[in-house]
Amino acid sequence: MKNSTDTPAGPRDWSPEEFRAAGRELVDWVARYLENVEELPVLSRVKPGDIRRALPRSAPAEGEPFSALLRDLDQVVLPGVTHWNHPCFFAYFGITASAPGILGELAAAALNTNAMLWRTSPSTTELEQVVLDWLREMIGLPEGLFGILTDTASVSTLCALAAAREAVPGLDVRTAGLSGAGRLRLYTSTQAHSSVEKAAITLGLGLAGVRKIETDEAYRMLPAALAEAVREDRASGWIPFAVSATVGTTSTTSVDPVEELAQICRRESLWLHVDAAYAGSAAILPEYRWCMAGCQHADSLVTNPHKWLFTPIDASALYTRHPEVLRRAFHLVPDYLQSSEEAVNLMDYGVQLGRRFRAIKLWWVLRAFGVEGLRKRLREHCRLGRLFASWIDGDEGFQRMAPVPFSVVCFRATWPGLDDAQLDQRNQDLLERVNAGGRVYLSHTRLRGTYVLRLAVGNLRTEERHVRLAWDVLQAERGRVA
Repeated sequence: MKNSTDTPAGPRDWSPEEFRAAGRELVDWVARYLENVEELPVLSRVKPGDIRRALPRSAPAEGEPFSALLRDLDQVVLPGVTHWNHPCFFAYFGITASAPGILGELAAAALNTNAMLWRTSPSTTELEQVVLDWLREMIGLPEGLFGILTDTASVSTLCALAAAREAVPGLDVRTAGLSGAGRLRLYTSTQAHSSVEKAAITLGLGLAGVRKIETDEAYRMLPAALAEAVREDRASGWIPFAVSATVGTTSTTSVDPVEELAQICRRESLWLHVDAAYAGSAAILPEYRWCMAGCQHADSLVTNPHKWLFTPIDASALYTRHPEVLRRAFHLVPDYLQSSEEAVNLMDYGVQLGRRFRAIKLWWVLRAFGVEGLRKRLREHCRLGRLFASWIDGDEGFQRMAPVPFSVVCFRATWPGLDDAQLDQRNQDLLERVNAGGRVYLSHTRLRGTYVLRLAVGNLRTEERHVRLAWDVLQAERGRVA
């Protein structure tokens, strides 16, 4: 006999009883997955097209039982998943989905709100404002900042730089577009995230409108080089309008000298945007509050709770000191969206109209772990990063390639008698061997042309034994690379 979840209730949705039965099965599945994720290979081993070939060409004509959906989740989907929730996921930056965050997603999906206007879901709008104010206070930003949640730092940066363009005196892009507006110039470092350049492309500046500033030995933007670039560009007819600094660069997690950059921006009337997508979370630790020095002067700043605050992707927090400028850049209200309430309408502060209830999952993570609980977890990650760096420093077969301000270590393996090109190839081979084994997953970058391996500690479930496993695998595979 089929159970109650095998057949949806007629032409409508499942009955509450059917939903409860299926929901229990799914929650049990999620709990088992999180409990046993360590037993799975971190990096998916499927080949391009494997998942597509395992799926039907067309949707089913009749509804299928929930048991079939769960079966295919195990048999079709899971083999094609790279497990970001794995404690040995050391690539890129961690985006752990914690238990309270997962349940927050469920609650948000059940409510299914669209917070385009305040009236279309007052709780969605106001909870977002409150939770972002909590986060602002946690990372040491000043009162009075306006915050919104977007999906990722890429979109947050796009919105921020659109506001920066809107703030240029005498430039009416909203009405006239960029035709005849002059050549706008945006500045960022050679270590900045590619989203800055993508924003420039989208905003009509083009890649030619982005000038990359050199960095010091610790991969931090050089203020003197920025000041000189602005001077040169003004003399050449460019219109400098914005600087994008980084707190926690993608490759090395370096922190630009924001205080000095802010002084240049004030003197030159430039909008200062700060990308703190990764390292902004570290500022909840008193001993790491230094990383936000100068950020109180930023015109806009982004930090991602989905990176290092254990909130399921996606959740990016964008703050600005100039909400009226951000609103002016995007405000456009057709008749059917007119409202009379004196309230924040989140649709006015970005490119999207529909806005889902992202705040619940962040709210639940902050409440379930508490600030002190989050601090303990981030502090442990930083300790593990330093520990791994000490192993690198103490082994003649490896070389650390950058400082370790937080929990990311850049390094490479070395072999005597090889030139730079040969070392690059050996390290690439080493990374492929390590990742193919399925026990750990690392990523790479290039620093001043050199191929560099990268281990990032940031997963909620990572313990010292997992970092030790990564080190053991690296040492063993180095001995096999020839």
